[in-house]
Amino acid sequence: MKALKIPCILIHVALILVCLRTQICYGQDYPDAESPPAPPAPPPGQDLCNGIFLTYNFMGRELLYPHLKNASAQAWAFKAMATVVNAGSEELKAWKLFVGFRHREILVSATGATIIDGGDFPAAVGNGTTFVGNPQADLKTAIETAGDYPQISAQIEIKGTQFGVKPPTIPMPKSLKLVNDGYLCPAAKNDGSYMYTCCKKDPKFKAPPVKSTKFAPRQNGDLLLSYDVMQAYGNNYLAQVTMENEHPLGRLDHWNLTWEWQNNEFISQMRGAFTHKKDISGCLYGPAGKYYKEFDFSQVVNCEKKPIISDLPATYSNDTKLGKLPYCCRNGSLLPKLMDESKATSVFQLTVFKLPPHDNRTALVPPMKWQIRGDLNPNYRCGPPIRVEPTEFPDPSGLQSTTAAVASWQVVCNITKSEIKQSSCCVSFSAYYNESIIPCPTCACGCPDPEKCNPKAKAMLLPSEALLVPFSNRTNKVVAWAGLKHLPIPKPLPCPDNCGVSINWHVSTDYKDGWTARVTLFNWDTLPFEDWFLAVKMDKAFVGYENVYSFNGTRLPNKENKTLFFQGLEGLNYLVGLTNGTRPGEPQVPGKQQSVISFLKKKTPNIDVQRGDGFPAKVYFNGEECALPKDFPKRDAAHKSAVNIVLIIFITVLTFVLIQDR
Repeated sequence: MKALKIPCILIHVALILVCLRTQICYGQDYPDAESPPAPPAPPPGQDLCNGIFLTYNFMGRELLYPHLKNASAQAWAFKAMATVVNAGSEELKAWKLFVGFRHREILVSATGATIIDGGDFPAAVGNGTTFVGNPQADLKTAIETAGDYPQISAQIEIKGTQFGVKPPTIPMPKSLKLVNDGYLCPAAKNDGSYMYTCCKKDPKFKAPPVKSTKFAPRQNGDLLLSYDVMQAYGNNYLAQVTMENEHPLGRLDHWNLTWEWQNNEFISQMRGAFTHKKDISGCLYGPAGKYYKEFDFSQVVNCEKKPIISDLPATYSNDTKLGKLPYCCRNGSLLPKLMDESKATSVFQLTVFKLPPHDNRTALVPPMKWQIRGDLNPNYRCGPPIRVEPTEFPDPSGLQSTTAAVASWQVVCNITKSEIKQSSCCVSFSAYYNESIIPCPTCACGCPDPEKCNPKAKAMLLPSEALLVPFSNRTNKVVAWAGLKHLPIPKPLPCPDNCGVSINWHVSTDYKDGWTARVTLFNWDTLPFEDWFLAVKMDKAFVGYENVYSFNGTRLPNKENKTLFFQGLEGLNYLVGLTNGTRPGEPQVPGKQQSVISFLKKKTPNIDVQRGDGFPAKVYFNGEECALPKDFPKRDAAHKSAVNIVLIIFITVLTFVLIQDR
């Protein structure tokens, strides 16, 4: 029996040793290995999303000074995180995320993104704002990256100030959505401090056919800017900036373009344009000076992070060093194609030097936060630069071939009407059937000194001769006219319109088959306007337009806009500025242009000229929308029908007789 037990014990020991050896061998083969960490759980809702998953996570806030009893005025510093995740099957190019802020938020920073209008921080975004990716503008799919999360997602770390929401209430945005074309986003779900939504492709959206390319398709807009790298070297490159005006009423005069460099770049040379400031201290005492120790910065054009760039005057167009570029050197004029297609484009070139780690020829990063402004021009809001297929240029040798840029980015700018910005021009109304002129609205173009006048008082009616007199010299005429017409005189008197350009629209005649209007332009500024244009929207009279006699006139192609376009005749396209009177002490005289416009009633049989149909709904001067009066001239007593006067006298006499009989 004992002989039989020994082998069993040996067998058990052997089995234990085998197990131990197996464990020891496993440990010897991977001495430093650790159990791989479990992947982080996706945020709530992402597992069910097969599109673009958006989130906003409120991360906390702190009370700011001053501490106020009024909860609605109390400021709080807050932090939040927004994410965009491509959980779909198609690459998302140039993503744009709208966050519907609603608590008077002021953003101080947004790491991982840029505000779409290119503005600086701090930025007031109380009505919501759109973020665009920077530096990661495109999001790949999990399929092509094997689920590499950094390539399919973007995070925006948001810091800022908000007002008026007292704890424990959590100040969440009103909405969250992707604003790229072709996507539909349901209302975001709110779960305390976390909100999310899943945006999917719109099955009804039909994108315009574009050439198949790995880059984003080019977009349409009012003003298109292209940043093309023409030549690339190790530590510098040559870029060309092209601006094209695509809006029929868009225009820029003396344009100023600005952007923000991302990696301490500086401009060493420039052709076709110039920078407003040439200060090399930013290079000498900054990162550029530390890296380029032997570099001669005395010839550098600009070292600012945000340079201001302007077009060269026409006198430099043939300068071999600064000019000699097609479409350059127009003194900052960018006209609509309807006026002159050759003047609707502007071009300049610049040589840009880079710093490590971007000091190789393929490390090309365009500037961000593009902004462009002009004198008395529309307000443009520019998006971020989007990588597009390299621009092709005609071969400089003249051969029937093209040369492609090394890399190209497109910036799209659109005309916007700012709620804060005042107009730069205004309109007055008058008519043959009323002796008074309805003037430009009070403070139409701002009120720089409202303490000496009443900015809320309605503008007082004018006699016709007051139109040619500067506002500072109108007081006596206006007060005398009010007394003559028995009109109230507010105290203090209304503030002036303060506009550099005013336009008078006067209904001259109204007869059976047609009617006429006279339009007069007044330039109250000392600067003249070359190649000016005027656009007038006529809601009911548009189709009845017949002719204009001292201007060039045409209907805009889009009939839905119902807009007439006028410009000066050749040799008469120059609206001079304000000049002194002929004698000392006389009022200054504005520059003036005038023409009669005729309309026919054949195509507008129901038009009522005297009830307002003969006045424009909108007026634009050089692309800037002008402020209009809220009232139209009415037929006054002097022009009422004689039958009506006789009727009134008859009723008065009859009433008197009846009273005497009683």
